[in-house]
Amino acid sequence: MNPDIKTIAVIGAGTMGRGIAYAAAFGGYTTVLEDISPQMLEESTRWITKSFDEGVARGKVDAKIRNRASSLITTASSVQDAIRDAELIIEAVPEEMEMKMELFTIFDKFAKPHAIFASNTSSLSISDMSDLTVCRERCIGMHFFNPVPKMKLIELVKTPFTSQNTVDACIKVGHRMGKEVVLVQESPGFITTRVNALIGNEAFAMLEAGIASAEDIDKALKLGLNHPMGPFELVDLVGLDVRLNILEYLHQTLGEKYRPNRLLKEYVQEGRLGRKSGRGVYDYSEGETASRKT
Repeated sequence: MNPDIKTIAVIGAGTMGRGIAYAAAFGGYTTVLEDISPQMLEESTRWITKSFDEGVARGKVDAKIRNRASSLITTASSVQDAIRDAELIIEAVPEEMEMKMELFTIFDKFAKPHAIFASNTSSLSISDMSDLTVCRERCIGMHFFNPVPKMKLIELVKTPFTSQNTVDACIKVGHRMGKEVVLVQESPGFITTRVNALIGNEAFAMLEAGIASAEDIDKALKLGLNHPMGPFELVDLVGLDVRLNILEYLHQTLGEKYRPNRLLKEYVQEGRLGRKSGRGVYDYSEGETASRKT
């Protein structure tokens, strides 16, 4: 039986980790955000404060909820300190299996009894991570979406060993965070990553072939298919290196149709990683609004 979840530890204070910490505190949970980089923790806490303030200014967040949530967040500089009192531990480190597997072994050794171990992976095997633990029934995937404060979905990924108690506890957490939850039986890429990877790869193939400009491909999918973002706007936000890693994994596990496009690989080799590097498919060197120079 899983305990009532009161404290959530988020491991990794990057883009996804800070967003998950925001959502956890918004849901009323005592939240510990961990990162080995003091600078990253400082930047993330500033971002969380700014995000809550902007929510209040837009009328999306009540000021009382903002004040309560802000008081619930603390930081830690080591995984062991962060997870000590947590009933739910969510890792949000980069999409590298070795790093995630190492964390699950640390969780298994130092977490309190009956704590749930969750991975925010967008494509990797939860079973492979949980195989290193003695509590496979308490391991699960919780795939959040960027930007976490605005995106309503959590893909809850169940392995063959994940208990119903674990599923139920994480569904409750998702709902308190203000999210909608879908349950996925473990498979490479889950639901959204598999579909998005194909769309994005085909968009690069069309761009490489000169069928249309990046801007017109984005406009076509937004206006014709009602996508909130075009595939190139999305990959620039997520990171071209992240998308390439996902495609390589899906190509390895699911077959030829996921082979990464040559132009995507070329952009990554050139350091065109998206917004975070100042240039991806679009050029962001002049600020947040992308120049339509590819």
